[in-house]
Amino acid sequence: MNEVNNRNRRRWGIIYSPMIGALRPMKRWKEIREYLAEKEVEYDFFRADNAADAERQSLKYANEGYGILLLIGGDGLIQDALNGVMASERAGEIAVGIVPNGIANDFAAYWGLSSYDYKRAIDSVFAGRVRKVDVGCCCYDAAGVEVKRYFLNVLNVGMSANIVELANKKNTIFAKIIYRLRALLHLLFRRQNFNMRFRLNNQVVDKKFMLLCVGNSTGYGMTPSAVPYNGWLDVSAIKMSPFFGVLKGLQMVLRRKILNFELVEPFRATEITIETVGGASMGIDGRPFTPKFPLQVTVIPEKLNLIIPTKIKKRL
Repeated sequence: MNEVNNRNRRRWGIIYSPMIGALRPMKRWKEIREYLAEKEVEYDFFRADNAADAERQSLKYANEGYGILLLIGGDGLIQDALNGVMASERAGEIAVGIVPNGIANDFAAYWGLSSYDYKRAIDSVFAGRVRKVDVGCCCYDAAGVEVKRYFLNVLNVGMSANIVELANKKNTIFAKIIYRLRALLHLLFRRQNFNMRFRLNNQVVDKKFMLLCVGNSTGYGMTPSAVPYNGWLDVSAIKMSPFFGVLKGLQMVLRRKILNFELVEPFRATEITIETVGGASMGIDGRPFTPKFPLQVTVIPEKLNLIIPTKIKKRL
């Protein structure tokens, strides 16, 4: 067994998630495979066509003592794999690298990684610069059983989660784009507040909000000041606004300045307990999420070994 584990420590465990709706779903992998051959990398490969497969395979890689887990996919794959790794007793022994290959690559973009430059991402794995990053944890009780789901980027509640929910109902990239536009129009013309109640920093917040975002990282611009290594969660609670106010808010999201929007209430905490969301949809790192309440959201400092570029193309 020790011999097998020593061999696996030198091998990369790769999970590849094809971009949804791609006409040639394995085209990106063939390019990456050729580059890995040039670099003489030893690896085991797994194609994940759904979330459950990705979670099971990442758990398998961690349990079998692989030193590196390379994820080729978007935010959804990262979330699936994270939950597999966190279920392993050897989670602290494996380092995770990312090659962006999704419709949304927000967490990878935080580190300056681009889906247009897979070679740079792979070279970063060779360089081996590992940083311990925080992991967000959502915990709730389901019929007497404690359930935990982990995230690296953001927990979304409300209209932003609706966009994820609508998009995930379609299985082609064209349909997903159309449904994201549809959700955006819904946001503009059918704005809705939800009765939300949550507790953090010894205070109770019981108000109507359109969006609630709990970010371990930048959260698609909703928690732009969050960093995944300071031991804090950033929380943005956003009220419904008039039509032109939504346009202004969207512009500020794109500019990463949403915290300057007058209808945003920002918080920072290590723990938030969400008691009710008034029937709003929820999403976690690009995946629909349907927990029970109360939902306890905490941050676990420096829990995951993440491989990051030696030179970051942005200011962190």
